[in-house]
Amino acid sequence: MVDNTSSTSDVAEHGYGNESLSVDIRGLVSEHYGDVYRYAYRLSGRQPDAEDLTQQTFLVAQAKLHQLREPAKAIRWLFAVLRSCFLKSVGRPRPVLIDATELTVEDIAESTEDSLIDQEALQFALRELPDDYRLVVLMFYFEELSYKEIAEVTGIPMGTVMSRLSRARQAFRGALNTHLERKN
Repeated sequence: MVDNTSSTSDVAEHGYGNESLSVDIRGLVSEHYGDVYRYAYRLSGRQPDAEDLTQQTFLVAQAKLHQLREPAKAIRWLFAVLRSCFLKSVGRPRPVLIDATELTVEDIAESTEDSLIDQEALQFALRELPDDYRLVVLMFYFEELSYKEIAEVTGIPMGTVMSRLSRARQAFRGALNTHLERKN
């Protein structure tokens, strides 16, 4: 049930049994913006696309806030919304910006200081993967979904998920090694 006394764009309230859950879109944005942006960047590989996907994700989340059943799992729900936005955008032609510059490591929102992984090399290797492989890799490692969950979400057989993940790992290692060799 939606509480019509407050703005549905700001708060959605659900009544399940005796518990009443309240979710504020502003709270979701402030708490999860960095994670959503980083995932969008990993999916798209480009700063402008990641910004667009992040914005689209929160716009869709605002419109469908009433569908969030478990506020404690809001980040997983937001990742699902983001994934859906990404998959819808894959088929669309992308405008080419004349003065577009590549995202540098310093520009990645809230990257961890003590990370042992070279962020530039990681993004290069992810960008080299075909979209189908990149999506499965990010769902498995970034969203921490199981093979079964990935199969259910994407609508592909679990064997295909496992196969794509295996092939993606090989391609990822190759791209990462190539990038690191060029760098040295």
